[in-house]
Amino acid sequence: MEMEQLSNIVDYGIIGILGVMSFLVVFFWIERLLFYKKLNIKNYSSQEALELDITQNISIISSFGANAPYIGLLGTVLGIIVTFYTLGSSGNMDVKNIMTSLALALKATAMGLVVAIPAIFFYNHITRKAEVIITKWQILQKENNADQKV
Repeated sequence: MEMEQLSNIVDYGIIGILGVMSFLVVFFWIERLLFYKKLNIKNYSSQEALELDITQNISIISSFGANAPYIGLLGTVLGIIVTFYTLGSSGNMDVKNIMTSLALALKATAMGLVVAIPAIFFYNHITRKAEVIITKWQILQKENNADQKV
């Protein structure tokens, strides 16, 4: 019974962490999109100030995308350890129980990938939008400087 409780803690703990990460990735992606939509680049006098504002929170998306597979893998490894420990202590070699336990352990890796793949997509999407905003600001500055010389 002790290992079953540990198995549930590992399973729901890892899945819970990945669920929170998934929610935060989507939240920060939407937050950045809404921020970019209302952004007025004419309000910025320096490129550095603009970059600080437009790159806020995108490292969180990148970090979650990079680390979610590892958290999922941790859940899988712990699930397999629990499975082998249970098999060793009980001596029960029922194939059905072994395969079910291993399938549940692999669920954590799948969930890690389900979080990571969209997170990396969202990160690349936001990074590209930030690059475009900076380029538009640079073009605007060049136009303003050309107007002032005339």
